Amino acid sequence: MTASVSQLWRFPVKSMGGTAVDAVAVDRRGVHADRLWAVRDLDHDITASARRIPALLGFSARYRDEPGPEAGPGNAPPVIITTPDGTELSSGDPEVDSMLSDALGRRVRLTPLPPSRDTSLHRLSVRQTRANYSPAEVRRDFGLADTEALPDTSVFSTKQVLTLARFATPPGTFVDLSPVHLVSTTSLTSLSEDGTGYDVRRFRPNVLIALDVSGSGYPEADWVGGEVEIGSVTLRITNPTIRCVVPTRPQPGIELDRGLTRRLAQQTDRFLGVYAEVTRSGVIRVGDPVRVREPLPPGAIRAASTRAGRAAMRGLQRALEATVLRER
Repeated sequence: MTASVSQLWRFPVKSMGGTAVDAVAVDRRGVHADRLWAVRDLDHDITASARRIPALLGFSARYRDEPGPEAGPGNAPPVIITTPDGTELSSGDPEVDSMLSDALGRRVRLTPLPPSRDTSLHRLSVRQTRANYSPAEVRRDFGLADTEALPDTSVFSTKQVLTLARFATPPGTFVDLSPVHLVSTTSLTSLSEDGTGYDVRRFRPNVLIALDVSGSGYPEADWVGGEVEIGSVTLRITNPTIRCVVPTRPQPGIELDRGLTRRLAQQTDRFLGVYAEVTRSGVIRVGDPVRVREPLPPGAIRAASTRAGRAAMRGLQRALEATVLRER
């Protein structure tokens, strides 16, 4: 297998459209200057996402100037937001919050990522945690009918599940779960009914990887537990990416596709792409070769440990759901 970087994406504002770039610096926080802004839902006192406010996907954002090395938590560079009708406003414009509130139909505020030590914008209230684990809310987030089974989250670690239970986003970031998100062109092609491939913007990865492989399938699923070297960067692949309803929703140039939820369930058990942590910082450029070191086949002890861990996570998931139902 030969592989290379096909596209790189940076998303200045969480849940808005991003910017394709030719090169990005990557460190333990992920792609430099990725998601340094978010929209705060003031009525619900929570960081907004396209799961609950799909109209956010109609907006896009770019940095006014290329972010310098000092950009990060507590130092978010100015952004330019493009509205669905093509109007552009700066993050420094006094009308930006009222414009967003009018367009989204609720009181919101464009908010920069605070310093890493400040967790106030990330922490969930007990009520919000209960809502996140309510079966009805989970089904809505994943576009599931009342009779469909809830998603299996046993691929996540205990730390990840507890983080999601306590915080809207991991402290110090506005990403959903992990610093870097990768998808392959092979997966986008395999998932599409006609073989032409889904638009990568539906899935919002940081890195789109072009693979020169025969046949079809979802090759990055086999990378979980292994390492990927891209340019001078090394990534440890931690999880397959579970897919909520967001990829089905319309964006500029992308139509609503309710059938995508069904295809993901049938083809991949609702997973597509992978999450990764950064073990060696550096720079990634479009065209860089990608070297994959897949994990070794597990021995009997490791396999048993993995099965036990997933069983424990399924138990934790059921316990959280049961707690929510008892307290409603």
